Amino acid sequence: MTATTAAPSTTVSLPRNSNQALGIGQYAIDFLKRGAPSPAVLDRTTRFHTDALLCGLSAIAMGTNAPRLLREEALAYPDAKGVPFFGSSVKVKPEKAIVANSAAVREWDSNGTNFGFNKPLGHTAGEFGHNDFYPVAIAAAQLAGRDGAFALRGMVAIDEIRGRLAEVFSLKTYKIDHVVHGAIASAAVYGAMLGASAEQIESAIGMFVAHAIPWRAIRAGKQLSDSKGSSAAISTEFAILCMLRSMRGFLGPRDIFRNPESMFRQFVRTQGDSPFDLVLSMSGDDFAVMGMHFKLGLYEHQSAGALQGTIDLLRRHPEILREPGAIAKITIVAYEPAFGIIGDPAKRDPKTRQSADHSMVYIVGTLLRKAMETARAGGAAAEALVRSNAGAWTTLMLAPRDYDGASISNADTRRLMSLIAFEHGGAEYDRRYPDGIPTSVVIETSGGAKLDSGLVMYPSGHARNTGADLAPILAHKFELLGGIAMTSPRPLIERAEQLGTLGAAELASLTDAPLLDHGRFD
Repeated sequence: MTATTAAPSTTVSLPRNSNQALGIGQYAIDFLKRGAPSPAVLDRTTRFHTDALLCGLSAIAMGTNAPRLLREEALAYPDAKGVPFFGSSVKVKPEKAIVANSAAVREWDSNGTNFGFNKPLGHTAGEFGHNDFYPVAIAAAQLAGRDGAFALRGMVAIDEIRGRLAEVFSLKTYKIDHVVHGAIASAAVYGAMLGASAEQIESAIGMFVAHAIPWRAIRAGKQLSDSKGSSAAISTEFAILCMLRSMRGFLGPRDIFRNPESMFRQFVRTQGDSPFDLVLSMSGDDFAVMGMHFKLGLYEHQSAGALQGTIDLLRRHPEILREPGAIAKITIVAYEPAFGIIGDPAKRDPKTRQSADHSMVYIVGTLLRKAMETARAGGAAAEALVRSNAGAWTTLMLAPRDYDGASISNADTRRLMSLIAFEHGGAEYDRRYPDGIPTSVVIETSGGAKLDSGLVMYPSGHARNTGADLAPILAHKFELLGGIAMTSPRPLIERAEQLGTLGAAELASLTDAPLLDHGRFD
């Protein structure tokens, strides 16, 4: 990515004693007209969009269940004035294209992550979320007949609103799903891109918050369901419908963040104000997207520290890869919420992909199995694994097939999983999150040695990691996922990476290339 000198930022402050829903609406309108994000912000957002797009296209090509069903549903809502969904030129109702596309983007759980941590402002609520909402900006730009630069500005605005909300209000603390922040941002920016007034956007946000708050029940349980991966898509579909109704004159609740009966004030009691102040950037470098984390393969983001610690140990001690019995025990120490979410004992025996990619023992066990297979095979891949951090990440990158039925039941992986103990690091680890992903890995060998990764705070892909050579790792990921989606992915990758320069016609046909069909993913 482009290295630039930090540009000074200007901001819009929405204090807790103001009508923040109206303020978010006005911010979205004003940002689209005169916001000035730096080239670094536009570059990073473009890269996150390319990442999300290829995650979605590959999930469709592999026949994953929820994206397939939602695409079939979209076809039942044709609209000559609508927009296409991924891999098609057929136009459908925009909200149906958005729900299908956003579900596909999120299906692998491999696109970007935010951590809700802004230390300079003291906004450290720590809500996480993901770059699931870019299809909203693409659809709005296509409907408006606008170009890629307009779509890209919409993406920056969506990430800014949802990212800053994540810094000031922790939804997971109250068992509310993190997609609420993204749905609010989607309603605001979709409306602004299509000419809605600030009052209409306020009304739409009020409708969504009053009618459609999703609970984290969709993420609980031993074996997870399609609802987990499609939560952002389903909430956003409703948020878009709220925006459309508001633009037609339907009046939703006003001033929803200060409404005494709203979700926000039910969980945080105030004397009439909103529970938080909100600060949104208009220009410069200091946008929420600059603090977001790239996933370097398919894994739950809470496991990134353990993956980095394991890779570091394997590169320092490649001898432990050559003998199947060299590893006697693996201890992973991490923080809450990682310990509770992906260290849940119920996830020690995953049976489905949705549960395997939220299982710390499965994720690390699979990485280790792949490393051992690579080392025993020798050759260029084995050399790349130990030569550099980027070489290790690209060689061992976890891919969709690492979560199919055969992989989940692989005997070697299961043996390695049985050697893993997952421990909570206590207050010392907990206080370091969400600034970083504090994790340590200790591998005990059959010879009695203890190999310690040390504390990993900022693994490769993390916004505050300064050592990883990110470009080749992301390029490998894009080619890997693009190769699943289509025979020749390079032209689409190049178009996506030049999003801000695309004309309206190019944007309209960005994703209408035919996709491969690998059958149903099991």
